[in-house]
Amino acid sequence: MSDLVIILAMNGLVWGLIIALIALGLSIIFGLLDIINVAHGDFFMVGTVFAWTVILITGNFWLAFLIVPLIGMLLGSLVERAVIRPVENSAALSIVATFGLSLILQEAVRATFGATPKRILDPIGVTVPILGLDYQVYRLFAAAIAIAAIVAFFLFLHRTKFGTWMRATRQDRDTAIAMGVPSNRIFVVTFGLGTALAMLGGVVAAPITTVEFRLGLDVLPLCFMAVIIGGLGNLPGTATAAVLLAFVEGIITSFAEPTTARIFSLIFMSGVLLLRPQGIFARSTR
Repeated sequence: MSDLVIILAMNGLVWGLIIALIALGLSIIFGLLDIINVAHGDFFMVGTVFAWTVILITGNFWLAFLIVPLIGMLLGSLVERAVIRPVENSAALSIVATFGLSLILQEAVRATFGATPKRILDPIGVTVPILGLDYQVYRLFAAAIAIAAIVAFFLFLHRTKFGTWMRATRQDRDTAIAMGVPSNRIFVVTFGLGTALAMLGGVVAAPITTVEFRLGLDVLPLCFMAVIIGGLGNLPGTATAAVLLAFVEGIITSFAEPTTARIFSLIFMSGVLLLRPQGIFARSTR
Protein backbone atom coordinates (compact mmCIF):
# COMPACT_ATOMS: atom_id res chain seq x y z
CA MET A 1 0.00 0.00 0.00
CA SER A 2 2.83 2.42 0.84
CA ASP A 3 4.36 1.86 -2.62
CA LEU A 4 1.00 2.59 -4.23
CA VAL A 5 0.63 5.80 -2.21
CA ILE A 6 4.08 7.00 -3.29
CA ILE A 7 3.42 6.26 -6.99
CA LEU A 8 -0.01 7.89 -6.97
CA ALA A 9 1.31 10.91 -5.07
CA MET A 10 4.11 11.38 -7.60
CA ASN A 11 1.69 10.91 -10.49
CA GLY A 12 -0.60 13.45 -8.87
CA LEU A 13 2.25 15.95 -8.57
CA VAL A 14 3.19 15.52 -12.24
CA TRP A 15 -0.44 15.80 -13.32
CA GLY A 16 -0.86 18.85 -11.10
CA LEU A 17 1.99 20.64 -12.87
CA ILE A 18 0.38 19.88 -16.23
CA ILE A 19 -2.99 21.12 -14.95
CA ALA A 20 -1.27 24.26 -13.64
CA LEU A 21 0.07 24.92 -17.14
CA ILE A 22 -3.40 24.55 -18.64
CA ALA A 23 -5.17 26.48 -15.87
CA LEU A 24 -2.79 29.44 -16.29
CA GLY A 25 -4.09 29.83 -19.84
CA LEU A 26 -7.66 29.76 -18.55
CA SER A 27 -6.87 32.23 -15.77
CA ILE A 28 -5.13 34.79 -17.97
CA ILE A 29 -8.00 34.74 -20.47
CA PHE A 30 -10.50 35.36 -17.70
CA GLY A 31 -8.33 37.89 -15.88
CA LEU A 32 -7.66 40.02 -18.96
CA LEU A 33 -10.67 39.48 -21.20
CA ASP A 34 -13.34 38.60 -18.61
CA ILE A 35 -14.16 35.59 -20.78
CA ILE A 36 -15.19 32.28 -19.21
CA ASN A 37 -13.75 29.97 -21.85
CA VAL A 38 -15.76 26.75 -21.67
CA ALA A 39 -13.79 25.39 -24.66
CA HIS A 40 -10.42 25.63 -22.88
CA GLY A 41 -10.35 21.93 -22.00
CA ASP A 42 -11.02 21.07 -25.62
CA PHE A 43 -7.97 23.04 -26.72
CA PHE A 44 -6.01 20.75 -24.40
CA MET A 45 -7.66 17.78 -26.13
CA VAL A 46 -6.78 19.21 -29.56
CA GLY A 47 -3.18 19.49 -28.36
CA THR A 48 -3.06 15.74 -27.63
CA VAL A 49 -4.61 15.02 -31.04
CA PHE A 50 -2.05 17.17 -32.83
CA ALA A 51 0.75 15.42 -30.91
CA TRP A 52 -0.60 12.07 -32.11
CA THR A 53 -0.86 13.48 -35.66
CA VAL A 54 2.75 14.69 -35.62
CA ILE A 55 3.88 11.18 -34.67
CA LEU A 56 1.68 9.69 -37.40
CA ILE A 57 3.14 11.99 -40.07
CA THR A 58 6.77 12.38 -39.01
CA GLY A 59 7.34 9.52 -36.59
CA ASN A 60 8.94 12.01 -34.19
CA PHE A 61 7.07 12.94 -31.03
CA TRP A 62 9.53 15.67 -30.02
CA LEU A 63 8.62 17.85 -32.99
CA ALA A 64 5.19 18.29 -31.42
CA PHE A 65 6.72 20.47 -28.67
CA LEU A 66 7.71 22.98 -31.36
CA ILE A 67 4.80 22.68 -33.76
CA VAL A 68 1.71 22.36 -31.56
CA PRO A 69 2.15 25.54 -29.41
CA LEU A 70 2.61 27.57 -32.60
CA ILE A 71 -0.59 26.06 -34.00
CA GLY A 72 -2.27 26.88 -30.69
CA MET A 73 -1.15 30.51 -30.87
CA LEU A 74 -2.53 30.83 -34.39
CA LEU A 75 -5.75 28.97 -33.60
CA GLY A 76 -6.36 31.04 -30.46
CA SER A 77 -5.79 34.28 -32.34
CA LEU A 78 -8.30 33.27 -35.02
CA VAL A 79 -10.85 32.23 -32.39
CA GLU A 80 -10.47 35.56 -30.58
CA ARG A 81 -11.16 37.48 -33.78
CA ALA A 82 -13.99 35.31 -35.10
CA VAL A 83 -15.75 34.03 -31.96
CA ILE A 84 -14.76 36.04 -28.87
CA ARG A 85 -14.58 39.61 -30.10
CA PRO A 86 -18.20 39.82 -31.32
CA VAL A 87 -19.48 38.77 -27.86
CA GLU A 88 -16.75 40.13 -25.56
CA ASN A 89 -19.10 42.65 -23.92
CA SER A 90 -21.59 40.00 -22.79
CA ALA A 91 -20.59 37.33 -20.26
CA ALA A 92 -23.64 35.22 -21.05
CA LEU A 93 -23.03 35.29 -24.80
CA SER A 94 -19.35 34.49 -24.34
CA ILE A 95 -20.26 31.37 -22.35
CA VAL A 96 -22.72 30.30 -25.04
CA ALA A 97 -20.19 31.02 -27.80
CA THR A 98 -17.36 29.06 -26.16
CA PHE A 99 -19.74 26.21 -25.30
CA GLY A 100 -20.70 26.01 -28.96
CA LEU A 101 -16.99 26.11 -29.87
CA SER A 102 -16.40 23.24 -27.44
CA LEU A 103 -19.00 21.10 -29.20
CA ILE A 104 -17.57 21.99 -32.61
CA LEU A 105 -14.05 20.99 -31.57
CA GLN A 106 -15.22 17.70 -30.07
CA GLU A 107 -17.33 16.71 -33.06
CA ALA A 108 -14.64 17.81 -35.54
CA VAL A 109 -12.08 15.59 -33.81
CA ARG A 110 -14.50 12.68 -33.61
CA ALA A 111 -15.42 13.03 -37.29
CA THR A 112 -11.78 13.31 -38.36
CA PHE A 113 -9.93 10.92 -36.06
CA GLY A 114 -12.73 8.66 -34.84
CA ALA A 115 -14.14 7.97 -31.40
CA THR A 116 -11.76 5.15 -30.45
CA PRO A 117 -9.25 6.23 -27.78
CA LYS A 118 -5.63 6.16 -28.93
CA ARG A 119 -2.42 5.79 -26.97
CA ILE A 120 1.01 7.32 -27.53
CA LEU A 121 3.88 5.12 -26.42
CA ASP A 122 6.34 6.40 -23.85
CA PRO A 123 8.83 8.31 -26.06
CA ILE A 124 11.68 7.69 -23.62
CA GLY A 125 10.84 4.20 -22.39
CA VAL A 126 13.24 4.28 -19.44
CA THR A 127 12.60 4.04 -15.70
CA VAL A 128 14.67 5.33 -12.82
CA PRO A 129 14.68 4.08 -9.19
CA ILE A 130 13.04 6.54 -6.78
CA LEU A 131 12.55 5.53 -3.12
CA GLY A 132 13.07 1.92 -4.17
CA LEU A 133 10.45 2.10 -6.95
CA ASP A 134 10.91 2.19 -10.71
CA TYR A 135 9.43 5.41 -12.07
CA GLN A 136 9.00 6.49 -15.68
CA VAL A 137 11.60 9.03 -16.76
CA TYR A 138 9.11 10.61 -19.15
CA ARG A 139 6.85 11.63 -16.25
CA LEU A 140 9.80 13.43 -14.67
CA PHE A 141 10.52 15.01 -18.04
CA ALA A 142 6.85 16.08 -18.31
CA ALA A 143 7.07 17.71 -14.88
CA ALA A 144 10.28 19.52 -15.89
CA ILE A 145 8.74 20.78 -19.13
CA ALA A 146 5.63 22.02 -17.30
CA ILE A 147 7.77 23.85 -14.71
CA ALA A 148 9.96 25.38 -17.43
CA ALA A 149 6.89 26.55 -19.39
CA ILE A 150 5.30 28.06 -16.27
CA VAL A 151 8.53 29.89 -15.36
CA ALA A 152 8.91 31.13 -18.95
CA PHE A 153 5.32 32.36 -18.87
CA PHE A 154 5.88 34.41 -15.71
CA LEU A 155 9.18 35.75 -17.05
CA PHE A 156 7.34 36.85 -20.18
CA LEU A 157 4.74 38.66 -18.07
CA HIS A 158 7.27 40.43 -15.84
CA ARG A 159 10.34 40.88 -18.05
CA THR A 160 8.99 41.92 -21.45
CA LYS A 161 7.29 45.06 -22.70
CA PHE A 162 4.34 43.10 -24.05
CA GLY A 163 3.94 41.32 -20.72
CA THR A 164 3.91 44.70 -18.97
CA TRP A 165 1.16 45.85 -21.33
CA MET A 166 -0.83 42.72 -20.52
CA ARG A 167 -0.50 43.26 -16.77
CA ALA A 168 -1.38 46.93 -17.11
CA THR A 169 -4.48 46.10 -19.15
CA ARG A 170 -5.52 43.51 -16.58
CA GLN A 171 -5.13 46.01 -13.73
CA ASP A 172 -6.94 48.94 -15.39
CA ARG A 173 -8.08 48.49 -18.97
CA ASP A 174 -9.36 52.01 -19.54
CA THR A 175 -6.23 53.70 -18.20
CA ALA A 176 -3.96 51.37 -20.16
CA ILE A 177 -5.81 52.12 -23.39
CA ALA A 178 -5.67 55.86 -22.63
CA MET A 179 -1.89 55.54 -22.17
CA GLY A 180 -1.56 54.09 -25.67
CA VAL A 181 -1.47 50.35 -24.97
CA PRO A 182 -2.64 48.53 -28.17
CA SER A 183 -5.62 46.77 -26.62
CA ASN A 184 -6.68 44.85 -29.73
CA ARG A 185 -3.23 43.30 -30.07
CA ILE A 186 -3.18 42.53 -26.35
CA PHE A 187 -6.51 40.70 -26.52
CA VAL A 188 -5.50 38.65 -29.57
CA VAL A 189 -2.13 37.67 -28.09
CA THR A 190 -3.67 36.88 -24.70
CA PHE A 191 -6.22 34.46 -26.10
CA GLY A 192 -3.62 32.98 -28.41
CA LEU A 193 -1.16 32.53 -25.53
CA GLY A 194 -3.82 30.94 -23.32
CA THR A 195 -4.71 28.51 -26.10
CA ALA A 196 -1.04 27.73 -26.75
CA LEU A 197 -0.53 26.89 -23.06
CA ALA A 198 -3.51 24.52 -23.13
CA MET A 199 -2.29 22.79 -26.29
CA LEU A 200 1.26 22.56 -24.95
CA GLY A 201 -0.23 20.88 -21.89
CA GLY A 202 -1.89 18.44 -24.29
CA VAL A 203 1.45 17.57 -25.88
CA VAL A 204 3.08 17.05 -22.48
CA ALA A 205 0.19 14.88 -21.25
CA ALA A 206 -0.33 12.87 -24.46
CA PRO A 207 2.01 9.95 -23.60
CA ILE A 208 0.57 9.56 -20.08
CA THR A 209 -3.13 9.71 -20.95
CA THR A 210 -5.44 8.57 -23.72
CA VAL A 211 -6.09 10.62 -26.84
CA GLU A 212 -9.81 10.99 -27.49
CA PHE A 213 -12.37 13.65 -28.32
CA ARG A 214 -13.86 13.77 -24.79
CA LEU A 215 -10.57 14.28 -22.99
CA GLY A 216 -11.18 17.98 -22.36
CA LEU A 217 -14.30 17.19 -20.34
CA ASP A 218 -12.14 15.54 -17.66
CA VAL A 219 -9.58 18.36 -17.49
CA LEU A 220 -11.82 21.43 -17.55
CA PRO A 221 -13.45 20.98 -14.09
CA LEU A 222 -10.06 20.67 -12.39
CA CYS A 223 -8.81 23.79 -14.20
CA PHE A 224 -11.87 25.78 -13.13
CA MET A 225 -11.48 24.59 -9.54
CA ALA A 226 -7.84 25.70 -9.58
CA VAL A 227 -8.81 29.13 -10.90
CA ILE A 228 -11.56 29.53 -8.28
CA ILE A 229 -9.53 28.27 -5.33
CA GLY A 230 -6.42 30.18 -6.36
CA GLY A 231 -8.38 33.38 -6.91
CA LEU A 232 -9.96 34.68 -10.09
CA GLY A 233 -7.21 36.26 -12.17
CA ASN A 234 -4.55 35.34 -9.58
CA LEU A 235 -1.98 33.52 -11.73
CA PRO A 236 0.44 32.29 -9.02
CA GLY A 237 -2.53 31.23 -6.90
CA THR A 238 -4.03 29.31 -9.81
CA ALA A 239 -0.80 27.40 -10.44
CA THR A 240 -0.38 26.57 -6.74
CA ALA A 241 -4.00 25.45 -6.36
CA ALA A 242 -3.76 23.21 -9.44
CA VAL A 243 -0.71 21.39 -8.09
CA LEU A 244 -2.23 20.98 -4.62
CA LEU A 245 -5.57 19.71 -5.95
CA ALA A 246 -4.04 17.10 -8.26
CA PHE A 247 -1.50 16.02 -5.60
CA VAL A 248 -4.20 15.54 -2.95
CA GLU A 249 -6.48 13.73 -5.42
CA GLY A 250 -3.59 11.41 -6.27
CA ILE A 251 -3.12 10.49 -2.61
CA ILE A 252 -6.85 10.03 -1.98
CA THR A 253 -7.10 7.77 -5.03
CA SER A 254 -4.82 5.26 -3.27
CA PHE A 255 -7.49 4.80 -0.58
CA ALA A 256 -10.73 5.47 -2.46
CA GLU A 257 -12.25 5.67 -5.92
CA PRO A 258 -11.25 8.56 -8.24
CA THR A 259 -14.84 9.80 -8.04
CA THR A 260 -14.48 10.15 -4.28
CA ALA A 261 -11.29 12.15 -4.73
CA ARG A 262 -13.03 14.51 -7.15
CA ILE A 263 -15.96 14.91 -4.71
CA PHE A 264 -13.46 15.92 -2.04
CA SER A 265 -12.07 18.58 -4.38
CA LEU A 266 -15.56 19.90 -5.10
CA ILE A 267 -16.40 20.06 -1.39
CA PHE A 268 -13.15 21.92 -0.74
CA MET A 269 -13.91 24.38 -3.55
CA SER A 270 -17.39 24.95 -2.13
CA GLY A 271 -15.89 25.70 1.27
CA VAL A 272 -13.51 28.21 -0.30
CA LEU A 273 -16.40 29.91 -2.09
CA LEU A 274 -18.32 30.20 1.18
CA LEU A 275 -15.47 31.29 3.45
CA ARG A 276 -13.13 33.13 1.09
CA PRO A 277 -14.83 33.90 -2.24
CA GLN A 278 -11.82 35.82 -3.55
CA GLY A 279 -9.70 32.67 -3.34
CA ILE A 280 -7.36 31.34 -0.67
CA PHE A 281 -4.27 32.86 -2.31
CA ALA A 282 -5.81 36.25 -3.09
CA ARG A 283 -4.79 39.24 -1.01
CA SER A 284 -7.38 40.58 1.37
CA THR A 285 -9.09 43.77 0.22
CA ARG A 286 -11.01 46.36 2.21
